[in-house]
Amino acid sequence: MSPGPARRRLEVCVEDVAGIAAASAGGADRIELCAALAVGGLTPPVSLIRVAAAAPLPVHLLARPREGDFSYSRVEAMLVAEDIRTAAEAGLAGVVIGASDRQRRLDVSLLAQWVGQARALGAERGARLSLTLHRAFDLCPDLPAALEEAIRLGFDRVLTSGGAPRAVDGAAMLGRLHEQADGRITILAGSGVSRATLPALLATGITEVHASCRQSRAVPENWPERRFGFVGQQVGGTDVETVAGLVRDLRANASLE
Repeated sequence: MSPGPARRRLEVCVEDVAGIAAASAGGADRIELCAALAVGGLTPPVSLIRVAAAAPLPVHLLARPREGDFSYSRVEAMLVAEDIRTAAEAGLAGVVIGASDRQRRLDVSLLAQWVGQARALGAERGARLSLTLHRAFDLCPDLPAALEEAIRLGFDRVLTSGGAPRAVDGAAMLGRLHEQADGRITILAGSGVSRATLPALLATGITEVHASCRQSRAVPENWPERRFGFVGQQVGGTDVETVAGLVRDLRANASLE
């Protein structure tokens, strides 16, 4: 008897306590915990990591020490290693990591070190850390070749937009990568994922999507916080109804197949 289709899953990236609560209440399957989503996400504070460990769904920590490129110095690489240790010690379910060389190819040597560390920490604690390769992958000059490297390194999934700024624009490549993966690694589609773009993404065959599910509002110009530079022109956060709507659409599409 052949196995049934893989269950569709929604991962929501959040950057605060309210986001953890909204993702959980909205029915998300997994959380990516980060800070500074405006620049693609950075490692959040240890205090938030510890709070997130009590969430009722799996939490994966984004370990990214700074904005910008993904080519790291020795000290920056050590920071990521410490973040991986922090995630394991806090009891999180996984980590999200990535690194590139100067040609934007995967830094296989550095990634192998981090993967080995994560596997060793998981074995010590009797709880395997799930490993996601983040969107440093999308900058690689040869995505199919990079996917094979990710598989050889032992990643469980790769977060990707198919090499485009938005996942819906990279849908054709996402379909190719999903076919190439052939069950060896999960393709997690992310960047600009919404209820409007979801059907085109699901048509590629992928089973997991990643979204911020944020709603924003303008900050009045007369707010002291804006005038003092403590907030930008807009403020917002993870919206429980947006999460719930994506979950409903994922489940509804699955029931039609």
